[in-house]
Amino acid sequence: MGKILFSLIVPGSLLLGATVAFLNWMAPPGLLSTLVRVYPYAVYGAGILLGWRFRRSRLVTAILLLVLIDWALLHFAAANPATAATGRIVFNAAGVLLPLNLALLSLMSEQGIFTPNGLWRLGILLAQLPLVAIICEPTQASVAALLEHPIVDAGVISGMRVTQPVLLAFAAAFLVVAIRFARHPHSNESAFLWALTAAFLGLNTSSIGPVSTIYFATAGLILVISVVETSYSMAYRDELTGLPARRALNEALLRLGARYTVAMLDVDRFKKFNDQYGHDAGDQLLRMVASQLAKVSGGGKAFRYGGEEFAMIFPGKSVQDAIPHLQELRKVVETTGFTPRNSDRPRKKPKELRPNNPARKAVSVTISIGVAERTEQHAHPDTVIEAADQALYSAKKAGRNKLRTYPQGSAR
Repeated sequence: MGKILFSLIVPGSLLLGATVAFLNWMAPPGLLSTLVRVYPYAVYGAGILLGWRFRRSRLVTAILLLVLIDWALLHFAAANPATAATGRIVFNAAGVLLPLNLALLSLMSEQGIFTPNGLWRLGILLAQLPLVAIICEPTQASVAALLEHPIVDAGVISGMRVTQPVLLAFAAAFLVVAIRFARHPHSNESAFLWALTAAFLGLNTSSIGPVSTIYFATAGLILVISVVETSYSMAYRDELTGLPARRALNEALLRLGARYTVAMLDVDRFKKFNDQYGHDAGDQLLRMVASQLAKVSGGGKAFRYGGEEFAMIFPGKSVQDAIPHLQELRKVVETTGFTPRNSDRPRKKPKELRPNNPARKAVSVTISIGVAERTEQHAHPDTVIEAADQALYSAKKAGRNKLRTYPQGSAR
């Protein structure tokens, strides 16, 4: 629950909260006009570059959407008596299209930018420009009037700048994005919630201008930061097990002092298990083992090294200090057992058991462990890992479900 709440709050709410505080209470006179000449271009430029570099079509399309909306509002919906009628139509159309487009983007998967799907998205976005232009024609006055048509008689929302159809569009978009986040509670999904909020504040300002532009740029910044955070998570955290990945291990080893112990752990007979029960069951087994490794005592920290192999570091500990905790871990895995999930087994436990459903047998799962300590002979992290790997090989050779140390290689 805490992790989901963190994904919801960070970084979107912090960025938007800082923007609201700055615009309402902290902006010195004259700074806003200077900021608006730099901030939006920096955000939009960074968004396009990052989206192109990481092939994030959702980000690129969302940034283009915000740029087009901001440009249209500044050119047509700002306080200009000569374009007041057209500006009101553009404002209302933008208020409806902006949240619906963001909600639609939140539902889409990443398909690349210059792929058929990516180009199709951009085409749909650009096609909305002539659509708005058509609505602005005097012959389409009845359509334009629908954008201001009151839906309910509500005094609470009567003081808002936006119309009720715009509020309805934002409410529908918030509902869609909230459901999406509930099903996939990640920071890149929560970013669309906060981007929607920032866009709503931008439309509901007292007048179109620097303040609305800052809010739209903040919506883009929230989406940009979420892509950076997601890319970092993908690089440093293993998606299958949830443990830190190998790159995180390499950086953690470089930060350790002169004394530490490394353990290499391997799931015994994993290939045979995969062949017998299938790769889905193999993934379930790796997640189960990883969940036990994450609970290791003694200050140890587990990492996914690759395949069925894991690594564990004990900062400031000798081999003798780490052995009791590793032995306890080995016994916990051995006694836990594992029951492979049937392909037709529901992910949630049903209220009633199926009739004639034979009980499935638990499979015995064991791990082998090799342990090595940093010494003058093995001063570099790579050599410590190699030594632990040699000890792991000795444990496998000794019959598995064993712990071996380097250089003695004694069975424990």
